[in-house]
Amino acid sequence: MPFVAMFDGTQIFYKDWGSGRPVVLSHGWPLNSDSWEAQQLFLAGHGYRVIAHDRRGHGRSTQTWHGNEMDTYADDLAALIEHLDLRDATLVGFSTGGGEVARYIGRHGTARVAQAVLVSAVPPYMVRTGDNPDGVPVGVFDSIRAGSLADRSQLYKDLADGPFFGNNRQGANVSAGIRDAFWLQSMASGHRNAYECIAAFSATDFREDLTRFDIPTLVIHGDDDQVVPFDVGGKASAALVKDAELIVYAGAPHGITDTHKEQLGQDLLAFLKEYGA
Repeated sequence: MPFVAMFDGTQIFYKDWGSGRPVVLSHGWPLNSDSWEAQQLFLAGHGYRVIAHDRRGHGRSTQTWHGNEMDTYADDLAALIEHLDLRDATLVGFSTGGGEVARYIGRHGTARVAQAVLVSAVPPYMVRTGDNPDGVPVGVFDSIRAGSLADRSQLYKDLADGPFFGNNRQGANVSAGIRDAFWLQSMASGHRNAYECIAAFSATDFREDLTRFDIPTLVIHGDDDQVVPFDVGGKASAALVKDAELIVYAGAPHGITDTHKEQLGQDLLAFLKEYGA
């Protein structure tokens, strides 16, 4: 299996499918690159080289004790891009992966990047603070941390069966397979890594990072997202990124990579074609 070594010896696993202009996919918490398989297969089948990696501490990558924060995640992404010598890449980040993409651009710029896409993403700043009064109360994240320590297997099952895919909404019919895959990927993450990542995705301020975006950017978000509320996430990010395009999925939950995979694939393909084949 392909791995690339980071500055501290961490081994980052990645999948490299197809050929053509590169698309790099950054996954959400507490998942891994398998969560992108529908989009990776679709885009690789349409003439793109699509790379998806397991964030440190997740999936098949090393379960490090340290480095479970956004600066290191972004530096790992930069090392992967440089190792593969990717240029004119489109970076696509889902949920926590959207924070990884934002921090990458904030720290490393866009010399190797042609486009960016934020999908159900955590930027610009999730937690409620004095200068972010519309954010999510910290108690919500404290509850997730408590659930992780008490019984993380059940926490992940509850998220999959409820708000992540909107399966708690009337009329929802999310398959057991999709929900089981979420649990399986989540349990493959390191306990400390997943626990510390809660702070990374909720309490990292990406507002300055977003002001540094100087490339075409697409923001996609469901307006019934119960994990990263639309007003806190997609709507606020699109307002901060100059000339960003915002696509709202009416009634859609957080996990649109699965629940809306056909629509998401088509929207990503259309955006990629705006830059050229």
